[in-house]
Order: sequence, then structure tokens, then C-alpha cells
Amino acid sequence: MSISILAIESSCDDTSAAIINDGRVLSNVVSSQIQHADYGGVVPEVASRAHIELIVPVVEQAFQKSGISPDDINAVAITCAPGLLGSLHVGVSFAKAFALAKNIPLIRVNHMDAHIMANLIDEPRPSFPFLCLTVSGGHTQISLVQGPLDIEIVGRTLDDAAGEAFDKGGKMLGLPYPSGPLIDRLAKEGNARFQFPSPQIEGLDFSFSGLKTSFLYFLRDQLATNPHFIEENKNDLSASLQEAITESLMSQLIKAAHHFQIKEIALAGGVAANSRLRTKLADAAAKHGWNTYYPVLQYCTDNAGMIGMQGYYQYLAGNFADQSIEASARV
Repeated sequence: MSISILAIESSCDDTSAAIINDGRVLSNVVSSQIQHADYGGVVPEVASRAHIELIVPVVEQAFQKSGISPDDINAVAITCAPGLLGSLHVGVSFAKAFALAKNIPLIRVNHMDAHIMANLIDEPRPSFPFLCLTVSGGHTQISLVQGPLDIEIVGRTLDDAAGEAFDKGGKMLGLPYPSGPLIDRLAKEGNARFQFPSPQIEGLDFSFSGLKTSFLYFLRDQLATNPHFIEENKNDLSASLQEAITESLMSQLIKAAHHFQIKEIALAGGVAANSRLRTKLADAAAKHGWNTYYPVLQYCTDNAGMIGMQGYYQYLAGNFADQSIEASARV
């Protein structure tokens, strides 16, 4: 029997819907909320209100692009955690209503597990077991993936996420939100000639709060003697900040690969699109004999395609939820 799943993602500021058929993504529609740039970050109330306005047209567009009828859907996969509670509530409420109207089951999806499963959408796909470094604006973690439904977090950030370090550093440089892609672009024209410390942490965890503080104090001291320091050195500052963040990420990933003796290595999350991180991954792969993987750009950032992929494996395992499911800001 053919399995068709409607997937919905609304954990932050992207409203997304996708149609999955037998493990293939037929459509993946994402509507991003650009208004948060005016505030320098995502405003939860603004995000949840926008989801309410966008979710119906986004779902309708996903059906139109897929060629699948709503009557042919076998289950609804929905992000329930983690994320902004108000944003999650919008997606969960819509999913529950759709499932109730069609008398079909719900599938509760963990947003972070779905990011990892984005690596299984297209070829080439990693073989199990593999390690996945998931890096986004809100999360930074290393996971040991034994199977689609067997995922163990073996390292995580102790404070700030890497994506947050990019955005906060970009704000210090006067860049608009989100700053990560802009820093990546500016860094290509600069040299990483300024040194910022990377924390020495036992185990496989991460920490970026100290790096943010060091960057802030460095800029403060330089501006005290040269008010134009940032504008005169923006490319080099971007390259230096990016180098410090990506070096911290890669050092822990290399440590994890050695510890678990695994050569199948994947990236996931919005920061997985960073060109310097991908270059460092390629260099490490050549040095250590890794096979490396990362999703295409549309599946790196928040999207329903990855939610549907995780939902598909849960469907095969019979992991269904009912109308009692609720959104949760944390796992």
C-alpha cells in the first residue's frame, strides 16, 4: 500500500508543509517571516501570529505541487518539540484538526531528530551507524545515529548555540538578522587574522558564550582607539569569527569520530550550509578517511520535508499519536 504523509513544521519563524509518498518528498513549501529582521531576532508573538495567517495557504500549496489529494493522506506528521511554544501550538492545532477531519493518525516528530533525517531524503545517504553534527540558531549537538528511530545525543552546547554566536557576532558588526549567511559571504573576501579563544571542554560538549564575550571586548577595545575599526575590517572580522566557531565545531566532531570509531559523518541544521564548515568537513574527511554527507540547502533550514521523512519511518514502525498530543518548548 502506498503511504502518503502530510508533514507540518512551525517550530520557529518558518511555516512549512510537505507531502511525502513512500519516503519521497513530493513537495516542500516554506514561507519565511522576514519581518523579524526589523527586531534583530525572532519575536515569539509575531511568529505565532504569522503562522496562523500562513499555515492554510502553505498546506494548500504543498498539496497542489505534490499532485496528491487530501483524501489520500494516511497520517499527519507534526513538529511537537522543541521550539517556540506559540509557534508550535499553531502547527499542532492544525495537524490535529486535519487528522480528526480525515480520521487518520498523528505522528509526533522531534524537530532535532528530523534535521538529522534530512540526510536520508536524497542520495547519497549515510550508512548506519553514523555521527551527525546538527548546528542551527537554537541548537548545537552531536548525535550517534544507529537507525532512523535510534538516535542518541552524545554532545551538546552548554550555553549558546553556534548559530546564535553567528547572529550575535553579526549584530556587533552592525549586520542585519540573520547574520550567519552574511558573515559567510563577507568572510570569503577576508582573512582570519584575528584570534579568538576556543573553550577547552572535556567530553564532546560545546560552549560559545566565552567566544561571544571575547569578540565583544575585542571590538570595544579596538573601537576605543579607532571608531572606524569595524567598517575598515569587516571582512577580516567576519572571517575570524567564522573560523573560531567552525574550528570549535570541527574539533569536537573529530573527537567524537575517534571516540566511536565511525567514519560515516553527516551535517544538519541551518549552519550546515556554511561554506567554511563544509570546507573543514571535506578537509577532515580527506585526512581521516570519512564518508561525509549534508542535505541540499532547502533541507538544511527548518522545513517540513525533513519532518515528513522522520514521520515516514515512524509510520513504518507504527509509532502513532492521538488527539492528546501537545506542543512542548523543550524535548
